[in-house]
Amino acid sequence: MLNEDYLRLKALVDDHLLDFLPDIDQKSITLYDSMRYSLVNGGKRIRPVLLLAACEFCDFDIRLALPYACAVEYIHTYSLIHDDLPAMDDDDLRRGEPTNHKVFGEDIAILAGDGLLSSAFEVMMKDMLLYFDNPDMLKRRVRAAYEISKGSGCRGMVSGQIADIEACGKDCSKEFLDYIHLNKTAALMISAVRAGAYIAGADNDRLIDLTNYAECIGLAFQIVDDLLDVEGDESVTGKRSGKDKELEKCTFPSIYGYTESLNRLDELTNRAIEILSPYYEEADFFISLAKDLAKRVK
Repeated sequence: MLNEDYLRLKALVDDHLLDFLPDIDQKSITLYDSMRYSLVNGGKRIRPVLLLAACEFCDFDIRLALPYACAVEYIHTYSLIHDDLPAMDDDDLRRGEPTNHKVFGEDIAILAGDGLLSSAFEVMMKDMLLYFDNPDMLKRRVRAAYEISKGSGCRGMVSGQIADIEACGKDCSKEFLDYIHLNKTAALMISAVRAGAYIAGADNDRLIDLTNYAECIGLAFQIVDDLLDVEGDESVTGKRSGKDKELEKCTFPSIYGYTESLNRLDELTNRAIEILSPYYEEADFFISLAKDLAKRVK
């Protein structure tokens, strides 16, 4: 389903994903084993791929952005480990394999998530130390790290998770549903493209267009996930279907209905394509990605 450019960038992330993890003392090696288990257990790598693609879109050497791409995936993986815990979504499967706490126990899983989150910032800070004699490149990296920290924290992913939890079993407006997923899902995607653009020294027009594009596909991505929870094949999705209904979550199908959710998905996909179409072939990757993500339920 995903095009060759996507697979090329994903392979680059996969090849280097473990390279930036901090050295862990043998006495605490279980921490590394648990972190590694969830990191290498498949995944689309969409967030780090978006970061590298944004960097490439702005004509910059993507290998210089790899620490930040991997940091974003560390953050995303930590969030999945914690999401799967009994206190959160209580999932037994992730990507077709037992969730981290089913293999290592809840205590180790919590610490593995903590370790991945702190490792993400260690990786970015370590990279910045290389650019003290180049103020412009250092500023770009500081801005990238700021975007990633903002998108993953109290003004992004975590605020969306809180809203998602507290909305369970309650009536939810369409506006509040958008708020949940603009933060829970879209925020880290937006941060990823903005971080890649900052590292590359993008002009303001490209930064704004990439931001608006990522907002659209972030919401579209969540709609697809919500629809797959209703009618998805568990052997394909790698997790149990029907969990959202069981937890009485506010989802796009529960608020809009299945058909109207598909219509909203089409609107967001078309809007994402429209935003970057003026860049013609330069934006081929992003346009193909928007279409490919929507096809997961078509």
